[in-house]
Amino acid sequence: MEPTPQPLTYCGGSTGAEPGQTAPRTIRPADLNPDATLVFDVRREADFNASAELIPGALWKNPDMIDAWIGAVPLTLDLVVYCVRGGAISNMVVDRLRTVGAKARYVEGGIEAYKAAGGRMARK
Repeated sequence: MEPTPQPLTYCGGSTGAEPGQTAPRTIRPADLNPDATLVFDVRREADFNASAELIPGALWKNPDMIDAWIGAVPLTLDLVVYCVRGGAISNMVVDRLRTVGAKARYVEGGIEAYKAAGGRMARK
């Protein structure tokens, strides 16, 4: 029998969850402050290379190489990831990050929703 990953539960700080509740998996685009949060751009390499923009301060992490970088992720900081539309890629990365104890969420709707909400963008 394989272990079943358990959702994160509230352990203090500003996670958006009440004590005893599951921490949220997502953050609304309008609520993301990239100046106060560690942000990973996890768009696939082709999508990242095709774009001239990213969320200010975001670090690109290749989701296909997650095993190479997941061990260096700080577990004490809130972490937000985004892909193009906040779908399968962001979910997969958040699932993996949470299994190692990271306080990870993803941007609902990805970078496209963040831009549509008026989020600041930076040139690469």
